[in-house]
Amino acid sequence: MLKNAGLVFDAMAPMVDEEALKDALSANGLSPRDMADALAEAKATKISTKFPAALVIGADQMLALDDGPLFDKPQSPDMAKSQLAEMSGKSHRLFSAAVVAAAGVPVWRHVGIVRLNVRKLSDAFIDSYVERNWNGIRHCVGCYQIEGEGAQLFTRIEGDHFDILGLPLLPLLAFLRDRKELLS
Repeated sequence: MLKNAGLVFDAMAPMVDEEALKDALSANGLSPRDMADALAEAKATKISTKFPAALVIGADQMLALDDGPLFDKPQSPDMAKSQLAEMSGKSHRLFSAAVVAAAGVPVWRHVGIVRLNVRKLSDAFIDSYVERNWNGIRHCVGCYQIEGEGAQLFTRIEGDHFDILGLPLLPLLAFLRDRKELLS
């Protein structure tokens, strides 16, 4: 997304233990929105301390069913099928967080929220969908890529397309323009 928007950047893995951090945040009762924000901040600040003169963007997403559990990226096709079956016929919220840090300190943050309504999915559809799309969805919270066949899962989507893709791009670009990091 950043490349397509004309930004020049370097990408680095922050090497944050996301699972341990999620467990700690959950144990402290943080909401899914605040968990996404905290994970994005951890990623941005960790890299930012190594490159204090740079603006560093960290991002993360959390998915929560309206009536309950949080979902993570599926660890197996069976887990993906189980998640999709649980999401079937229900709505969920996707929290897409971005934090920009400089010299190890957050200087900007935004969490976009999208509400998605999943149509009723048959077991046969779920099985064939996961089989066809596993390599693409295995790294996606919610087991879908909206820009592909995942669009078939939904009856309604309320929110920003970029938030679904994993980054609140438009607010981020506005911040960078305000900082004169981009041409206005």
